[in-house]
Amino acid sequence: MRQDDMLSTVVKPIHKEGYKFISIFAAVTFVLFLIWQPLGWIGVGLTVWCYYFFRDPERQTPFREGLLVSPADGVVSLIEPAVPPVELEMGDQALTRVSVFMNVFDCHVNRAPIGGRITKIAYRPGKFLNASLDKASEHNERNSLAIEMADGRKIAVVQIAGLVARRILCEVEEGSVLQTGERFGMIRFGSRVDVYLPEGVEPLVALGQTMVSAETVIADLESREPRRMAEAR
Repeated sequence: MRQDDMLSTVVKPIHKEGYKFISIFAAVTFVLFLIWQPLGWIGVGLTVWCYYFFRDPERQTPFREGLLVSPADGVVSLIEPAVPPVELEMGDQALTRVSVFMNVFDCHVNRAPIGGRITKIAYRPGKFLNASLDKASEHNERNSLAIEMADGRKIAVVQIAGLVARRILCEVEEGSVLQTGERFGMIRFGSRVDVYLPEGVEPLVALGQTMVSAETVIADLESREPRRMAEAR
């Protein structure tokens, strides 16, 4: 492996939200070293964690027509029928919801699962329950986006704050046009993103599957393949 390739596996681009937090962690670490050296080394570890939390690596996004990719790194925690958030005004029909849970070690930059125009963005305050729980979709703080594709169909993408998350960041506006895999926001510090698939579209992922944002294909809108099954091996 070339030296620059090795370096790129360790040194990652940082989301702009991260610089102030990394600076705070580094400053506290300096103070901890002045108080007691072992505490300082604990601070070093936490500063490194903070750096990697805000990492924002490049991703290789498949762009064939109809492919819908994961909006987040993490694990598929739920696949079930559910009605999209009422504030998106997408009707009361239950659609297949795929939930991706991000722990505090995952990359937290969120990306558009498919290209299209954002027709609605709706923020709703709420609780901070464990984001892996089903009821988090209803009760937790959330930010919902409706993305209209070229064929007129819409998908819903919902950023949900978690147990230790205290801020949802959305960097796009209504009317914005996104490409598949394009960054649209992030959540700190542990959270979940839900994707509501169009009617009749089956997910190509399974519960417990590890997802890579902008790379892992969640569904193929052009396919009639039945829902995939998986088992731990």
